[in-house]
Amino acid sequence: MNAIEIRRRAPVESAGWPADLHPLLARIYALRGLDPAALARSRLADLVPPEPMAGLAQACEVLADAIARDLAICVVGDFDADGATGTAVAVRGLRLLGARRLSWRVPHRAREGYGLSPALVDSLQEPLPDLILTVDNGIAAHAGVAAAAARGMRVIVTDHHLPGATLPAAAAIVNPNLAAPAPRVDEPIGHDELTPLAATSQANPLRQLCGAGVMFYLLLALRARLQRREVDLASVLDLVALGTVADLVALDHNNRILVAAGLRRIRARRCCAGILALLDCAGRDPARTTAADLGYVLGPRINAAGRLEDMGIGIECLLSDDAVQAADLAARLSAINTQRQELQADMVEQGEALVASYLTRHGADALPHGVVLHEADWHPGVVGLVASRLKERLHRPVVACAPAAPGSSELRASARSIAGFHLRDALAEVDARCPGLIARFGGHAMAAGLTLEYRDLARFAAEFDAVARRHLDPQALERFVWSDGELAVDEFTAAAAHALRYGGPWGQGFAEPQFDNEFTVESVRVVGDRHLKLRLRPPGGEAVDAIAFGARDCLPLAPRLRALFQLDLNDWNGRESLQLLIRQLAPA
Repeated sequence: MNAIEIRRRAPVESAGWPADLHPLLARIYALRGLDPAALARSRLADLVPPEPMAGLAQACEVLADAIARDLAICVVGDFDADGATGTAVAVRGLRLLGARRLSWRVPHRAREGYGLSPALVDSLQEPLPDLILTVDNGIAAHAGVAAAAARGMRVIVTDHHLPGATLPAAAAIVNPNLAAPAPRVDEPIGHDELTPLAATSQANPLRQLCGAGVMFYLLLALRARLQRREVDLASVLDLVALGTVADLVALDHNNRILVAAGLRRIRARRCCAGILALLDCAGRDPARTTAADLGYVLGPRINAAGRLEDMGIGIECLLSDDAVQAADLAARLSAINTQRQELQADMVEQGEALVASYLTRHGADALPHGVVLHEADWHPGVVGLVASRLKERLHRPVVACAPAAPGSSELRASARSIAGFHLRDALAEVDARCPGLIARFGGHAMAAGLTLEYRDLARFAAEFDAVARRHLDPQALERFVWSDGELAVDEFTAAAAHALRYGGPWGQGFAEPQFDNEFTVESVRVVGDRHLKLRLRPPGGEAVDAIAFGARDCLPLAPRLRALFQLDLNDWNGRESLQLLIRQLAPA
């Protein structure tokens, strides 16, 4: 628990909030840029309407025709939590809207690669579907769309990943990161008809949707096209909320409305059997579910299936309406997640050893601006988690690479970034400078994936570092954490912690509140070998309980310290009591 510089957010005026809103929560909302008027517009009725999203009209026409003609539709998802939830949203929603001949597929990471690949298309068995509907993938699937067309299948692409210079020749493309006039549905869509939002003057207010969110919006538009207003699409919002939080898209106002609505359904147990079963496996009470539970408890369990085995297990769990079957599938997902945690811990340790060895050879100040790591025995399904952990520890963009399969010369890599460095743009710059060096790439500003040959690894590492050095100044590499300031003595209450827990919802781009105060240490003991249980007293206040996970190495503690912490609730025998969740400790 190494100390990192704490920077406090600048205080802002927090007047004008509803009288029944806890004052501390009002202050936090104001610090996040929210105002009372925005808070009042937080109902489902206040969602941005579907119209700003390119391709919706064309996709709805194709889907409406397929439903009317009882055509066979195959939903092709991705092998992460967003792809799994989005696939479940598509299947459940299309059923509600009258589709009867529905199937779904998700690629196997090792055998078929990412998204709508030619290998996946070739694996489809007769009788072939008439229409393929992608979820959370397809914006770069030129070869996959062409392979589907060659076998007589039309394709609708729904995706939220950033587009490249050209687009696949699909029947329709729905992506909030495109802006376009309406192309005709009976012709393939060309890159001259749809353009990336970066090239337009006005950004789409839906651009932060995840794949599941894009699919939900397509269902909303399709419901209107079919004039089926009686269909309750709110029934899939639990899945949309899970996909949104798990995919780490920014929780802008629109996404917070979606997540809050999904959480309300989960807390009322009006969610799918799979989510209830996953919560039960994790020992979580549905009535107390928060966005953090979606991101740190449910999301990893679903993701683990796609990383190590077959994401089909996760999708089956989310599609099941049988509590017994869902419980069995959730138990399998939890077991796979335990394996993932063990494998990840080993790989992160190896990654840290690679960095330490590099610094020993080249000097403590020689760390590249863009770090590229590879081990021959790493699992390609876990490299994204390794990149994420090491990005946090090094505060540098990190690319972690693994063989696509044992003994393969092809490397699959995942990249994670820091603020100020747009990963997909960086990979595009490397690709433009060195055509052919990267076989495939795609992603977002903060996360991306790529494929390259092992023989090109050293050259890629040098080029990636060169791009990072051009775009990252020394200030961008300074590590710091944001604090919402000091808490007053009378704010250390369970009521304040309760208000923050169920406020938000908190997540990417709308950070969970944390504070920094000075304390006197009244007692400290080690629990569970690695954690510290403390009693801390703020000046002039009552002593409070605190827990610092993984902080045993901080012993011995100074008698007075400054702590960065979150207000938390300790739930015990149905009673809630205040507890501080310590994020950082340093002498006062």
